[in-house]
Amino acid sequence: MITLLGLGPGDPALLTREAWMVLEKARVLYLRTRRHPTVDALPAHLILRSFDALYEQEEDFESVYRAIAAEVLAAVEREGEVMYAVPGHPLVGEATSSLILSQARQRGIAVRVVAGVSFVESTLQALAAHSAFGADGLDPLRGLQVCDALELATAHHPPLNPDQPALIAQVYSRLIASDVKLTLMNQYAPQHPVWVVRDRHVERVPLHELDHADRFDHLTTLYVPPLPQPGSFEALQEIVAHLRAPEGCPWDREQTHESLRATLLEETYEVLTAIDAEDWQALKEELGDLLLNVVMQAQIATESETFRMSDCIAHVIAKLKRRHPHVFGEAVARTAEEVLNNWHAIKQRERAQQAEDSSALDGIPPALPALAQAQKLIHRAERAGFRWQTLAERLGKVREELEEITNAESTTQRAEEFGDLILAIAAWAEGYGVDLEAATREANQKFAQRFRALERLARARGITLSTLSREALLALWQESKTLAAADATR
Repeated sequence: MITLLGLGPGDPALLTREAWMVLEKARVLYLRTRRHPTVDALPAHLILRSFDALYEQEEDFESVYRAIAAEVLAAVEREGEVMYAVPGHPLVGEATSSLILSQARQRGIAVRVVAGVSFVESTLQALAAHSAFGADGLDPLRGLQVCDALELATAHHPPLNPDQPALIAQVYSRLIASDVKLTLMNQYAPQHPVWVVRDRHVERVPLHELDHADRFDHLTTLYVPPLPQPGSFEALQEIVAHLRAPEGCPWDREQTHESLRATLLEETYEVLTAIDAEDWQALKEELGDLLLNVVMQAQIATESETFRMSDCIAHVIAKLKRRHPHVFGEAVARTAEEVLNNWHAIKQRERAQQAEDSSALDGIPPALPALAQAQKLIHRAERAGFRWQTLAERLGKVREELEEITNAESTTQRAEEFGDLILAIAAWAEGYGVDLEAATREANQKFAQRFRALERLARARGITLSTLSREALLALWQESKTLAAADATR
């Protein structure tokens, strides 16, 4: 039998009566760590054996916890009964307890849990007593999240809802605090306030200064308050679901996948416009509008029991992991080119597993703008092996199509040849690695800026463009290019 016993949050007075009675009858007590104030107040007859040495021997905390669990299980096999004590409550933020429980069940070993006051209660009490914290306090039943600092330190984005408060336990050191800070700053602003709670001492600091002082030990907990205004994905889903509900908005309730097509395309182009203009404030807003459309589409699908947002996210997570074996698997890719080669090889294997009549061109959206679709078709065909070998061959094809336009004998034939020319230009651009859609958008924007400058010049001089000679128009155009360039640098 294994007894998992909680020593409480640090004050010996908080050791439970049950725990004391069990300890009085015990002979040997295994400790995850001696670094706990209650240890010195334990019954004097106990033989204490700690695992502190493993923290120096192992490479990381995960390895330490696995080693502790293995030694506890080996001890119970050897001794028949083992009592293992941990800070706080054995089942609240204690990784070794989870490992021991899981492995004990697999081996048919009985486990008894002796409760302890967890770090949660003591942290909430310390925060509530702090004069600057506020009168409302925290209620664990109202969305309080609990997270382990060691788990958070290895993440790249915090697994937290930023609209709800969070407690982060076991912030052992400045090094761990630094890693936790970097992860949190992928969600929270650098100035977001956080509270460092150590024993009964509470300190409020901006997130970016969390690791600027040595304020940490094995009993330190971090409190992260919610964002000042709703900013979570869940909050957006709630609002969209509310809008679609019977008591919601009549217009939103009438929307369908089909009716939202136009706004989806419009929002996408507005995102591209913001990127082209390097207007990051506009990009922030336009990405939000685009995300709204995505969430609305998923909500409509949810209501019809077609799929849910979690299905969309699970699909893309699985695909990203599958197509990045050099990150999430054993494959090696040292350069961006190697990554792309791996990516396309994986996609080809995926297509090979599909129907025999599948094509390398499958999955290209028919609603793509024609220019983007042309280059996508060329790109896919070339990946499948249908390609020109040299840039000279690509240019030769462009010249061939130009000649065919010139020799066309009807409007219909000429239109067809213009289409062939665009496709040949797409292949030529592909040879240089040029994104033709983006390049054309930039050219359109540049032309629009120059033409507006031309119109301003003409108005300022009282000139009607249609009356100008070709030479005068070209001269004015050259002036407008200089004026537009000057406007762009302001």
